[in-house]
Amino acid sequence: MSPRPRKFRFCRQFNGADFYKPRGIPLSMLELVDLSVEELEALRLCDFEELEQEEAAKKMDISRATFQRDLYSARKKVADALLHSKAIKINKTDAGRAGRRDRESSARTESSHQE
Repeated sequence: MSPRPRKFRFCRQFNGADFYKPRGIPLSMLELVDLSVEELEALRLCDFEELEQEEAAKKMDISRATFQRDLYSARKKVADALLHSKAIKINKTDAGRAGRRDRESSARTESSHQE
């Protein structure tokens, strides 16, 4: 039996740096911690925007349980990087999902103006 396909998560477009690392240590000498765009979005919504998990999950169009897993994973990875002097790599390979809602709504707006 195949695993269930991963549901798209609506994330704000991320245009920040790809890597964060301890100062004074070459990136080639550091272990990397991969942080997905979805995990970063969960951190942003819950810890920076101070939204409740239920409200943040609705913004990402996922269940609260899925949001909670993403948030836990993100917090654990960031703590690991800070405590053990590791670099954090923002994995933008899923960036096609980021900003998807904005692109879809702008495409609808453009097509309605053409009619």
